[in-house]
Amino acid sequence: MDLLKPGFTHKDLLKIDDENLPLLADEVRAVIIDTVKKNGGHLGSSLGVVELTIAMLKVFDPLNDRIIFDVGHQSYPYKILTDRFDKFQTLRMKDGISGFPRRSESPYDHFNTGHSSTSISAALGYAKARDLLHEKRNVIAFIGDASLINGLAFEALNYVQETHTNFIIILNDNTHSISKRVGGFSTVLAELSANNWYRAVKNFFRRHFHTSSRHPYNGNTNPLARVRNLLKAFVRPINIFDKLGIKYWGPFDGHDIKTAMRMMTLAKNYYKPVILHFNTVKGKGLPEAEADPTKYHQVSPSGTVKARTWSEAASDIAEELAMKDERIVCFTAAMMTGVKLERFSQTFPDRFFDVGIAESHMLTMAAGLAAGGMRPWVFIYSTFLQRAMDQLMHDVALQNLPVVIMVDRAGLVGSDGDTHQGMLDISWGRAVPNLEIYAPCDEDSLRDSMLKASKRNGPTLIRYPRGAIPQGKLTVDIDAEGIAEIHDGVKWALLGNGASVGIMLEARDLAMREGVDVPGVYDVRRVKPIDSESVSKILNRYETVAVIEDNYINGGFGEAVGSVIAEGGYNTRLLRFGVPDVCVKHATQSEQRELYGLTARNIIDSYRNEAQRTIG
Repeated sequence: MDLLKPGFTHKDLLKIDDENLPLLADEVRAVIIDTVKKNGGHLGSSLGVVELTIAMLKVFDPLNDRIIFDVGHQSYPYKILTDRFDKFQTLRMKDGISGFPRRSESPYDHFNTGHSSTSISAALGYAKARDLLHEKRNVIAFIGDASLINGLAFEALNYVQETHTNFIIILNDNTHSISKRVGGFSTVLAELSANNWYRAVKNFFRRHFHTSSRHPYNGNTNPLARVRNLLKAFVRPINIFDKLGIKYWGPFDGHDIKTAMRMMTLAKNYYKPVILHFNTVKGKGLPEAEADPTKYHQVSPSGTVKARTWSEAASDIAEELAMKDERIVCFTAAMMTGVKLERFSQTFPDRFFDVGIAESHMLTMAAGLAAGGMRPWVFIYSTFLQRAMDQLMHDVALQNLPVVIMVDRAGLVGSDGDTHQGMLDISWGRAVPNLEIYAPCDEDSLRDSMLKASKRNGPTLIRYPRGAIPQGKLTVDIDAEGIAEIHDGVKWALLGNGASVGIMLEARDLAMREGVDVPGVYDVRRVKPIDSESVSKILNRYETVAVIEDNYINGGFGEAVGSVIAEGGYNTRLLRFGVPDVCVKHATQSEQRELYGLTARNIIDSYRNEAQRTIG
């Protein structure tokens, strides 16, 4: 039976009999598996919530009600079952649908997400807007167990009682973030799921005294309810949600569609905030994903060539340094596999800290370790470092502590979309006092940057891009302090760092082939503090300088060069290439570079146009 047919929408879902919903779940999983294997994407989380999504769309009106996904890793079934089944094969492709909820993409998406733990705060905002505007709609926050531990989610939970509003939290508990969830709160959820006495009492009342959907749980309005609550109080584990003014119901089997529908219907008619706790299996329906949910959290497109990555190189060097310095410890925030620290965690179990999805806490704990005499290394994606900007400034930099921030996936990262691009670390890092910033272009310069950082008595940020690390050497003069000359040139020079060095070398080769003035090429390995002496020599030597950076132009290294030109009174013309003031859309990294002019062709053509304009 093919229930998913061309043109399928939420209206078609409502016509499917409840008995056929498990068949629909199988079809949805097949579509997700087939598409993600081709395009890449977040597989395990979406496979685990298919039944919950079907139940939610049966009970709630996704156009009028406000369903807000946390992170959005689990939103693929929702996209398929609303208005995007026909477009789902374009997932994460340029001009296709996003891998995360996007308000601009569909009227069924009510809040943009991509970073964790925002859903409860956003849902409270939507609920209060509903109240103040006298609207009638349900508001649902759909959040995972690992996202629930983040400080933002706790702040929102703490504020629920103050809002005097009504909304629903659907807790998808699969015991994982990317890897196994960590922290004491995971124990609380496990106890809620495993308390046999509580489950027995709850099932007894459900069988014999449970009120129907016409009379949902309604507090202590009848004798049976009072007896039920009294008995449950004796056997129920300590429940933080009840203390926060949120009625806790669960746990329930998240793969039982009928049960999920029944409980969502009861919550829909309840008079106060409710949290529905569902247990699910991450990777459900794909045996290899169920067996290894960490590996299948996110997968690359089929046919992707496996090569040594920047992440692997950085973790290997950190391990080498830790062998020689017992003070070195490494941190990650639920991204151990992403930043390739698995082996480090096994080699140095007492010197490795996975704090869960808690970036702000991670930076301040690292600062405490540094103040206590250790040498913390924090491995974090650029996009997630944004969540700890104050801690880097206030707790690390102002105290000039020797914390090394290893910023993975800096610059353009491709198909994950606007929430995951690493565009801000240089722009705001340049304004942070005491902080040195390095952007190596190959493994030799990465090693050199990390060696320098290991000897500093202040904070250091080392940024490196997503993907394969270049094989062989791109740069020379490994001992250069801030800027290394790779090639001499005529009339004009290219300055760049990190991923931009490869582009500059391509531009130089293109200039040679097309008879254009051959530019000098300079590797700006240390972005901050700027090597003013080397920059001054370059400005004195060349008529035009072009800065190429895998970063926003606003606040980037090009601005630093422009300041040197203005303050020194140089006549040098400055060309800047980078990402403009836009939200970067999802596409491949090469497509993004083409879109924003970070290509050898655009650099050469821009120089030609500038030269002709000057002559004219």
